Amino acid sequence: MSYALEICAASLASALAAQAGGAHRIELCQNLGQGGTTPSYGLIRQVRAQVSLPVFVLIRPRPGGFVYDANELAIMRDDIVACRELGCAGVVLGALDAAGRVDQATCRELISAAGPLETTFHRAFDACPNQPQALEDVIALGCQRLLTSGGQPTAEAGQAQLATLVAQAAGRICIMPGAGISASNVRALAARTGAQEFHASAKHIVPAELAAGLFAAARWETDAAQVAALVAQLR
Repeated sequence: MSYALEICAASLASALAAQAGGAHRIELCQNLGQGGTTPSYGLIRQVRAQVSLPVFVLIRPRPGGFVYDANELAIMRDDIVACRELGCAGVVLGALDAAGRVDQATCRELISAAGPLETTFHRAFDACPNQPQALEDVIALGCQRLLTSGGQPTAEAGQAQLATLVAQAAGRICIMPGAGISASNVRALAARTGAQEFHASAKHIVPAELAAGLFAAARWETDAAQVAALVAQLR
C-alpha cells in the first residue's frame, strides 16, 4: 500500500523544509498557533516559485468558528481566485451553519470559485455533531479529501472514529488524519485506521532573536528531519 504525507507549512522556510524532508504535498497557511489562516499573496507566490511540491492553500479568513458572513465569503472567493492565478494545486476549505452542519450552499460557492483546483474539506468537520451525515455532505460537495482528527483533539485519540469514517467513505473520498501525528505514531495509525494519507506539521520551535528586543518571539517552523522520519515510517 502506498502512503502520502502532507505537511502544514506556515512560512517559506517551512515549505522548503517540507520539500527537503521528502513530503508529498504542502498545505500552506499562516498563524498556525491559531489553527491557521489564509497565507499572504506574497507567501503563496514565493512558495510556488521555490517549491516543486503540490501546494494546497488554506482558505480561512480568521481564527475561530466556521460560520461566515457575506463579507467573509467574498474574501474567501477572492483568495481562491488568487490561488488559481498563482497555479496552486488545490485549496483547503470548509464552512458550517449555526447548527454545526456542513453549509453546503457556502461550500458550493467556494468550490465553484476553485474551478479545476482540488479541494480538501478541513477540520471544521471536527466541529460537526453528526459526523456520519457530515461525511455524506462533504462527499456530495465533490471534495477530494477530508482532513479530520475524528472529532478528537488528536488523531491518535480519534483513531476509532477515523477507522469508521474510512469504512463509511469506502473510497469515495480520501480520509486524511491530522492533529498530533508524528513518526512515533503514524505507522500504528495507518494500520488501525486504514487511511493512506496523513497530515502533520512536523514542527520545532525556533528561539526568539534577542536583537528583536521588545518584539522578540519564538516561532514554530517545520523540521526537515521530522518530515524525513515520518516519510520513513510510511515506506
